Amino acid sequence: MRISLFSWLIAVFFGIGVVLVSGQCQSDQRQLLLKFKRSFNYTSGKLVNWNQTTDCCSWDGVKCEAGGRVIGLDLSNRLISGAIHNSSSLFRLQHLQRLNLAYNRFIFAFPSEFDKFANLSYLNLSNAGLKGQIPAEISRMTRLVTLDLSASFYLGGSLKLEKPNLEMLVRNLTRLRFLHLDGVNISARGNEWCQALSSLTNLQELSMSNCYLSGSIDSSFSKLRSLSVIRLDSNKFSAPLPKFFAEFRNLTSLRLSSTNLTGRFPEEILHATTLQTLDLSNNKLLKGSFQNFPLNASLQTLVLSDTNFEGQVPESIGNLGQLTRIELAHCNFSGPIPQSMLKLTQLVYLDFSWNKFSGPMPSFSSSRNLTQLNLAYNQLNGTIPSTEWSGLSKLVSVDLRNNKLSGTIPPTLFGIPSLQKIFLSQNQFNGSLHGKASLLLDTLDLSSNKLQGQFPMSVFELQGLKILRLSSNNFSGFIQWTDIQKLRNLSSLDLSYNNLSIDASATNSALSSFPNITTLKLASCNLAKFPGFLKTQPRLNHLDLSKNQISGEIPNWIWEIKSLAYLNLSQNFLIKFDGPLQSVTSSLIVVDLHGNQLQGQIPSLPPYATYLDYSNNNFSSVLPPDIGDFLQYAYFFSLSGNNFHGSIPESICNSSYLQVLDLSNNYLSGPIPQCLNQMSVSLGVLNLRRNNLSGIISDKFPENCRLQTLDLNRNRVEGMVPRSLDNCKMLEVLDIGNNQISGTFPCHLKNIAKLRVLVLRYNKFNGNIHCPGNNSAWPMLQIVDLASNNFSGKLHQTCLATWEAIQAVEDEAQSELKHLQFKVLQLNPYYYQDAITVTIKGLELELVKILTVFTSIDISCNNFEGPMPEVIGTFNALYVLNFSHNAFAGAIPSFLGNLRQLESLDLSSNIFEGEIPLQLVNLNFLSFLNVSNNKLEGRIPQSTQLQTFSEASFENNRGLCGPPLIVQCPNSVAADTVPEDGFDWQFIFIGVGFGVGSAAFIVPLIFWKRASKWVDDNVDKILVVILPKVGLIYTCPDDGKVEADENLAEDNTGNDGEEVESEEKDEEFRGRYCVFCSKLDKTRKKAIHDLSCTCYDSPSLSPSSSTSSFSP
Repeated sequence: MRISLFSWLIAVFFGIGVVLVSGQCQSDQRQLLLKFKRSFNYTSGKLVNWNQTTDCCSWDGVKCEAGGRVIGLDLSNRLISGAIHNSSSLFRLQHLQRLNLAYNRFIFAFPSEFDKFANLSYLNLSNAGLKGQIPAEISRMTRLVTLDLSASFYLGGSLKLEKPNLEMLVRNLTRLRFLHLDGVNISARGNEWCQALSSLTNLQELSMSNCYLSGSIDSSFSKLRSLSVIRLDSNKFSAPLPKFFAEFRNLTSLRLSSTNLTGRFPEEILHATTLQTLDLSNNKLLKGSFQNFPLNASLQTLVLSDTNFEGQVPESIGNLGQLTRIELAHCNFSGPIPQSMLKLTQLVYLDFSWNKFSGPMPSFSSSRNLTQLNLAYNQLNGTIPSTEWSGLSKLVSVDLRNNKLSGTIPPTLFGIPSLQKIFLSQNQFNGSLHGKASLLLDTLDLSSNKLQGQFPMSVFELQGLKILRLSSNNFSGFIQWTDIQKLRNLSSLDLSYNNLSIDASATNSALSSFPNITTLKLASCNLAKFPGFLKTQPRLNHLDLSKNQISGEIPNWIWEIKSLAYLNLSQNFLIKFDGPLQSVTSSLIVVDLHGNQLQGQIPSLPPYATYLDYSNNNFSSVLPPDIGDFLQYAYFFSLSGNNFHGSIPESICNSSYLQVLDLSNNYLSGPIPQCLNQMSVSLGVLNLRRNNLSGIISDKFPENCRLQTLDLNRNRVEGMVPRSLDNCKMLEVLDIGNNQISGTFPCHLKNIAKLRVLVLRYNKFNGNIHCPGNNSAWPMLQIVDLASNNFSGKLHQTCLATWEAIQAVEDEAQSELKHLQFKVLQLNPYYYQDAITVTIKGLELELVKILTVFTSIDISCNNFEGPMPEVIGTFNALYVLNFSHNAFAGAIPSFLGNLRQLESLDLSSNIFEGEIPLQLVNLNFLSFLNVSNNKLEGRIPQSTQLQTFSEASFENNRGLCGPPLIVQCPNSVAADTVPEDGFDWQFIFIGVGFGVGSAAFIVPLIFWKRASKWVDDNVDKILVVILPKVGLIYTCPDDGKVEADENLAEDNTGNDGEEVESEEKDEEFRGRYCVFCSKLDKTRKKAIHDLSCTCYDSPSLSPSSSTSSFSP
């Protein structure tokens, strides 16, 4: 038995020896491999054991069969560079079954000898650097099961399929199960490439992203029922997603992101029981919604970001128990986030940002594997749960910014040991910060909240912090710079707009340096000087020290920080520059110095700046003749509010990229350069108001004019409105008031459909304002100021009926608060804020922001005549109406009672006659009314509103009587009745009160005199309290005072004429006006007026003009 066992062991040993001997590399195979290696220009060093002394079958990446012949070669990701020629020894390894040369740098044309590999079943040349046409010889490799020719442009690949095309390439490759052609330029329509693939019925994986495929996915694609993985991202299908994908029984992954899908997403696809990955992101025209998720779903990854999916997320999302990743960012989802999210225990990544989700934030406490949580830019409210965070031990990032979350920030959130990033900005969090934060924290953004209390000095112990943003809160306290310098890794610091005082006087450039700092924002931090350490910050890119107490000079070293691109020193007390700016070596793009006290000549401008704001300083000089040569790249340039004089240099027209030019509020004179009109092909805002410019407006506006705001108010411009201005179809604000412009009403501008503000005030215009054929002119017009011209004639219905914005229904006009503004660049936060000065209630008011809900019509001081057109009664959104100092006649129309938003109504100095219509009682928001100097008569309607106005509002109407006038109406005049179109609730209230009071008190008072006196005293007290709450005024009777008043009236009778004459003289310069007290309610959909508006004496009236300002 022992002999048998021994013999068996010997046989096994020699048998193994035979196998080992037979598996050794054959010499010819070794030489071929070494020759192939010698053709490389460079390798990663991983092929160091490829030499003559070792067995080639043991070499890195080499696999041999039992006979020592090489059957597998894997040289992927070896950083090999060189060329594979058709004569390469590689193609003599004819026994190869698997070849992988992926991720190298061959960077030469695709060789055509691959058909020599007759036994090859696996070929991977993805991102190998090969270029040009894929050779037809690949189609002869009929044993191929896997073919990967993917080519990324970023990795140097650029392959194409023309001759042969896709159909010729795969026609004979019937064994293919895995086909990857990502990045190959196939350039085929749906019916072509789908039919070419339809014969590959064994195909399991298809990846053809970014292949220039177009057209709809053809029905022939449905023949590929064996497919489990489909990736067709980054093509241009521009068609609906076919339903037949739901019938693929083996489908596990479907990726069609960035393919211009349209139509509605087939809900059936989500019900495919085998589907694990679905990515349809970045298809903005793809619509869809969630109905119900099935119980047996296998879904693990759901990515629908940047699509047009909408509606609510159903509670059945909790059925997706295997879900690890869900991205619904930038969609239109709304409603609450389901509480069933608690069931998603496998969740790792969640992004619901940029939607309209509302309600409270759900709990994620059961998602123990969660690493990323992003609910930013929604409408979530309520508080953050304080108990669920401690269990999320793998959480890395929390982003809840731009919501409506409130309450305190739970300390357990900061305490998550793995947490690296916290974004909670733009919410309503309050209270102070507590708790110990994770030592791994590198980003903390709590800006724009309502946090308060002492500044949390503990943040300076988080030495791993790279980004710290606590701006726009209510933190208070004093911070030494030595505390801040503990954060040596900071790259971005923003402590602006708190109640902080930062002492930077002790900063030392050697000790306080932040080697990685790129952004420093310390606006409104009570800084008194420039931090000295800034001199030695080589990476500083963004510096904001605005709204501080820094005075004196701007140091020259600021202009020498080479990496500096953004500089904001506005609203300080700087008076000059530290010497001339001979050489600006920084890369400044944005320079904002507005609101200082800088004086003298304007300094040299940074040569590459795109945004320059030097407004509201004390610069006083002529503009340099070559100023335009320094604005070659400028988009925004403002010198407004200085003391510049002289003419506008022609060189300013060399600024071909300029979008905003603001030279307003200076002393510039001479003509407006004609070339500025030509600049309007790029110029969006031209503001030259409040200067001494003269001459005419050149009639050379180009056909592609892009002007949005043209403001020439308060100059000496003459001539007529140029006809070519009609080319500026984007014009929203046209303000040429307070000049000497003449001619007729500019009907030739009626095709500018976007015009919102038209100011022609104080010029020499004449004639009527009726534009023949005017059926759709100015539908967006909201502010019209034609006052103080020589316009005449009647107002036509057709002229005013086209002003649709003033007729807008309340919900449409006030659904959103927006202002007129010009976006300087679409991808940055800078915009030019239009503003205007209007005359309201006898006083000039500056609208710093022109709300799109504000509407005004002022045609006062002209020669208009006839009745008021009925279309005025449809102006439901109108706030201000001024028809004063004209020759309007007839009765004041009752339809004015329809203007429920009206706050200022001036019909004075016309020829209106008859009674004041009762419907004016309905104008509950009216805070200014003037109907003086007309021919009105009858009783002033009794209401809580009209009686609040002064006597001056109704004077010089000989037939008017009743409060607030002292003229009493005859007893025969019947009391005013309530209009038929509504209830007068105050009279109902008084009537009910009278009835109840009669029932309770009349009978006892008849028989009890003592009770009668007691009731008189107490009723007086009650009325004093109650009646003011409904807008009425009650004064307790005083017998002695009444008698004295009567005697005083008799004594003053003889002086009435003298007083009236004196009052008329004073009224030429002074009047009574009430503060504009209206505001929008919390829904932002309805105006609320404060009836207790304070009234003041007005200063001398002056013409209206427009102003503009810039807002970041």
